[in-house]
Amino acid sequence: MSATQAPSTAIAKVIVPFTHAVRQVFFKMAKVQTTVGTPHLKNQTASTYSICGIIGFSGNVTGSVVLSFSEEAGDNLVEAFAGERHERSSADFADAIGELANMVAGCAKQQMGAGTNISLPSVVIGEKYTVAAQSMPCVVIPVTSPMGSFSVEVSIKETPAQA
Repeated sequence: MSATQAPSTAIAKVIVPFTHAVRQVFFKMAKVQTTVGTPHLKNQTASTYSICGIIGFSGNVTGSVVLSFSEEAGDNLVEAFAGERHERSSADFADAIGELANMVAGCAKQQMGAGTNISLPSVVIGEKYTVAAQSMPCVVIPVTSPMGSFSVEVSIKETPAQA
């Protein structure tokens, strides 16, 4: 499958909760409408944007999800969410990015059923870092908004039930 093809039905089943979560969380928490683009397979290991909140999944679903924000989107969405502007170097900025990632992952998790767990968020701010590749594809869900562009990079899979 090439990087420009849409993900398979099996992958799409795991992605759908994130498209709903993005719309819901950013509308409710930052009062911003988002437009979710067509998901595609990621063909590079470097981050899409320089501001990222990372959440791990375990249990019935394993892997990770990265909310990757452009500088414009990160600055504007943190301000809309927190109610005031924060410098990217501040702990409050990182906390807000982590909390937005946590809320999107938590909202998606609700749609995945019991037995799915999420980690505490990690936040990375910087250029061209790499999230270590796992043995599963990474699907990028591009998102645009009046406050800037960001993406949700989903690299998770359903885990077979243990007998």
